[in-house]
Amino acid sequence: MQQETTHLSPRFLRTKEAAEFLSLSARTMEKHRTYGTGPAYRKLGGRVVYTVEDLEAWAARGTVTSTSDPRGSLLPARPQSYSSRTGSSRRAL
Repeated sequence: MQQETTHLSPRFLRTKEAAEFLSLSARTMEKHRTYGTGPAYRKLGGRVVYTVEDLEAWAARGTVTSTSDPRGSLLPARPQSYSSRTGSSRRAL
């Protein structure tokens, strides 16, 4: 009797797999991680992993219905000023 093995989709995706899932480059994912503008991730040992749910939630934040809508809330993969990350401006002392 042959045992059937159930194929389970991976619970966690590595950076390259997550990038492919989002149609981005692995380097862009690394930049998003560095600048804090990307999807939530986890560190398991020394490995960076993402859940499909976190990737989908991050992508959904960029949803718009027309070109006249304000841009979604996704930030580009580049350094952000404090005010653009928090949505507030800093007050000069």
